Amino acid sequence: MTREQRLPSSKRLLRQSLPQRDGRLRAESSFTEASYRPVKQLRRPRGFLQRLYLSFIQLIRRIREFLLQLFTNWKFLIFLGLSTTLAAGGLATAFIFQLPALPNCPAVFWPLASASMRFECARIAASKQTADDLLEAIALVDELPPDHAMRAEADRMIELWSQEVLKLAEELFQKGKLQDAIAAARKIPAKVTAYRLVEERVKRWETIWTKAEEIYRKVEAALRKRDWREAFHTATRLLDVDNRFWQTTQYDDLNRRINIARDEGNKLYKAENLADAGGLENILAALRLAEEIPKGSYVYDLAQQKIKGFGRKLLDLAQAAADRRNLQEALEIANKIPKSARLEQQVKDFIVLANAQSQTWQDTVVGLEEAIAQAQRLRPDRPLYQKAQQMIARWQYEIEGLAQIERARTMAQGDTIESLMMAIATASQVSSANPRWEEAQKQIQQWRSQAETIQDQPFLDQADQYASTGDLNALQAAIAQASQIGPGRALYGQAQSRIRQWTNQIETAQDQPYLDQAQAYARMGNVRAAINMAQQIRPGRALYDRAQKDVAQWQSQIQAEETRARTQYGRGGSPTNPAASPTVSQSWKSDSDRKCSADGKSDFWQRGGANGSECGD
Repeated sequence: MTREQRLPSSKRLLRQSLPQRDGRLRAESSFTEASYRPVKQLRRPRGFLQRLYLSFIQLIRRIREFLLQLFTNWKFLIFLGLSTTLAAGGLATAFIFQLPALPNCPAVFWPLASASMRFECARIAASKQTADDLLEAIALVDELPPDHAMRAEADRMIELWSQEVLKLAEELFQKGKLQDAIAAARKIPAKVTAYRLVEERVKRWETIWTKAEEIYRKVEAALRKRDWREAFHTATRLLDVDNRFWQTTQYDDLNRRINIARDEGNKLYKAENLADAGGLENILAALRLAEEIPKGSYVYDLAQQKIKGFGRKLLDLAQAAADRRNLQEALEIANKIPKSARLEQQVKDFIVLANAQSQTWQDTVVGLEEAIAQAQRLRPDRPLYQKAQQMIARWQYEIEGLAQIERARTMAQGDTIESLMMAIATASQVSSANPRWEEAQKQIQQWRSQAETIQDQPFLDQADQYASTGDLNALQAAIAQASQIGPGRALYGQAQSRIRQWTNQIETAQDQPYLDQAQAYARMGNVRAAINMAQQIRPGRALYDRAQKDVAQWQSQIQAEETRARTQYGRGGSPTNPAASPTVSQSWKSDSDRKCSADGKSDFWQRGGANGSECGD
């Protein structure tokens, strides 16, 4: 069986009829074209238009063939039917379950609105769960008259929504929005139960808020004082405040501020230590550190004060350089003061005064007058005007003193006692309050020394002449002559030096025999006699130190011999046998020598008196 035979009879009939119908259509088309074709054949467009026309005709034909095949395909027809059915069912279901449209509440004209419309819009507003929307819902339904059928429902909803408003106000308070919370709570209608709690709640909120703000202010005050320990301790009190906003947000923010302020405060401490250490470089480094503190810092105001103080320290350094007569250094330091110290006008005035002060270094009346003229350039509205006036007054007073000193110097040029005394009298007229007083005193001291030297030099020359012979009587005369120069005189020091020298010569000549005799005793082995003889030289004498040095050496020798004698006695020696105990024998000899001492004032050796010994020569 062929494929055509296997098709259903309806399809076979359709396929058989299609060629016939196509033939009829072509025949009718040809007949129509032939019927309506004009006698004279029109020429078809050529070129691009011709190609476009042919393409359009071909496209129309293909579309027609496709549609014909599509609508003769049973699968497509089934799919089209099912799609149409499903679309119609879905549209019907949508219409069935479609919710009614919400009312456009903002566009409602409320004086003419129905109660149901008010309730509907109030519920919509209340569903947003914000204080303002809940208050709006209350206002909508509260407009119903007391005798309205839905008034009871309105009162119930108002009561419910008022409770919600109070809860939301509490939440606003916990979030840190105190004023919003108070405003929302006070909008609750007075007739509802929740209204009785409003004032009590508001009072509690304000009390809590005031307490928290007080703690915050105390922390800030501690930060400005750089008391970090107190700031941290006070900040922890926020944790006890019954408000979530202060317990969390503000507490964390405050801790952050404390840490920042502590770092900045420590930086300022470092700057202060540098400035206190003194010196140009240290103060400049302190200024740089203090300038790093930002404007919003708790220690910013203090830092600005410190910066100004550091600038004043630089001005003091500059003034010290000017006082040392170093104008260049003074101006360099002044020009290094930064603008942040806000001392620009003071720096300008200082430069004027430093230049004026440099004129006084000439130590002349002309220089002082020039300094006064420059300082007078500062007007009364200048910051260093008062200092300029003080310097002018000092220089004017200094001119008077300098004039007195110059007159005295002129008098002193005669180099005579009379001229020097006149110069001293003239310079003494300079008052102790005058800046030139010290200079005048130095000149007076110099001229007095010159006058005293002229007066006393003959005494010293005569004493030198007496002492030149070296005789004891001559030395005594020289000492008496030099002693006429009293204390406080210009040559007193020289006179006393000569007197000490001559006195030493006399004492040496008098005591040298004692020392020579003592050394002679020591060489003979009579150490104790040597000691006694050397002790005749009394303290303060010229040879006393030398004699005491020898005495100490001889005493050490005696102690060594005694130690040796005790050692031999412990080994069996006889203390009564001089041969067995040479130290004891020598001790007896020393006792006899002690009896023969010149002044008889020396003590006996504590081991017994001398027995039968003779004094050595």
